Amino acid sequence: MKMFLVLYGEASDYDILKAFKESGFKAYTKMQGATGEGLDSEPKLGTHYWPGKNNALFLAVPDEDIAELCDLVRKIKADHPRAGVKAFALPVEECV
Repeated sequence: MKMFLVLYGEASDYDILKAFKESGFKAYTKMQGATGEGLDSEPKLGTHYWPGKNNALFLAVPDEDIAELCDLVRKIKADHPRAGVKAFALPVEECV
């Protein structure tokens, strides 16, 4: 099992969630209002000088779903190049 983490600019929230749901990935946890700086996008620090914030999606999925999710994120990134989309797959164990 893996935890698939997707970070993106909050302005793209509707389009990104729609893409995940249309691809059949409907179970997720979303955290809103994250701030930070990346290498491929403008800083999103929630300030007057660096406005905007990020959202984070967490999807606990079977290992075999990771390739499909990576392909989906590549497509989202191509469709929304300024959203600062990044994705990571982390090992995860269900405890409860």
